[in-house]
Amino acid sequence: MTISKVTLYKRQTTLPEIGEKGQIKLQEAEVVVIGCGGLGGSVAVHLAASGIGHIHLIDYDEIAISNLHRQVFYKLSDVGEKKSKTLAAYLKEISPFVRVSWDDQPIRKSTINAQLKDYPLIIDCTDSLITKYLLNDYCVINDKMLIYGSLYKHDGYVSSFNLKQSQKRSANMRDAFPELPKKSIPNCSEIGTLNPIVGIIAMFQANEVIKIILGIGKPLFDRVLIYNSMQNSQYSMKLTPKVFKEEIKGIFKLEQYVDLKCEIQDVELLISSDTLKTRLQEVEIVSVIDNSDTPIPFQVNQYNPYSKFDLEQLKFPKDKDLVVVCNKGISSYEVVKKIRSAHPDKPVFSLSGGIEKF
Repeated sequence: MTISKVTLYKRQTTLPEIGEKGQIKLQEAEVVVIGCGGLGGSVAVHLAASGIGHIHLIDYDEIAISNLHRQVFYKLSDVGEKKSKTLAAYLKEISPFVRVSWDDQPIRKSTINAQLKDYPLIIDCTDSLITKYLLNDYCVINDKMLIYGSLYKHDGYVSSFNLKQSQKRSANMRDAFPELPKKSIPNCSEIGTLNPIVGIIAMFQANEVIKIILGIGKPLFDRVLIYNSMQNSQYSMKLTPKVFKEEIKGIFKLEQYVDLKCEIQDVELLISSDTLKTRLQEVEIVSVIDNSDTPIPFQVNQYNPYSKFDLEQLKFPKDKDLVVVCNKGISSYEVVKKIRSAHPDKPVFSLSGGIEKF
């Protein structure tokens, strides 16, 4: 079967706002999608189907069974594979005229310029607040556009940050959320999410990208669109640019942007699934999962949710080790570090890989 660009993109080039000239603009565009989960997978697939010329994918994580309910472009047979590599292969299958590349290394302050310098339009589909601030600050300093998307329970947030307007740039993420919260905010792995809201916000992001490339419609600049899936309501939070490049340069110089998800964990603070299975009767389990309805394949002795973790409420058994668990082994590791810092002699360990790998 012979496929041509004319037939593949006919339905959108028929639109007067796009046409053949608009399709050429799309085919000449280069974008990078950071995060290949629920948001990033949907964004990338729809941009590829629209004929974006070059899509670069960045994600270090592997596909897990618990991802599949919202990361709908992965299959059961993909579990254990790299998200970025697997998604890249899928995009190549559906879009023969799109160049797809991928990177399975995490975004870090030390590597971000090498990873993003070639792309004028950055699409933030991550679930890490620290990474979001790193992306925002890098984009402001380097005059790059950032298409922002995030989720919290039944709410979704989307905006187009740092768009060029005459001689200035539109608002950036720090105009909406000036600083990282003092207290860690759990992600969807810890508090749960329904899959429709993930797809809805991804579609908003993809729509923003296409509008910006084509120069049509009204992008979401100087405002954050907040969508609630339970009430089917939308609220537009207006923003005024207040935090500018010079101030952010100072922040970038001092901030380390360390994300525990990308941290190499100290094996001395970990207990493997195999070891825990043989020692279940000899340890006391502490769950720091915020959603207490999350199924856990063993008995939990103490619940101390990550978002409200209180060291004072922790009870240390006399003759047993403490094992802290969460879904992925990230929040539990952070909690174990806090406990060990306050009680260096206590035998406390984090379940490596979390209950997803148990």
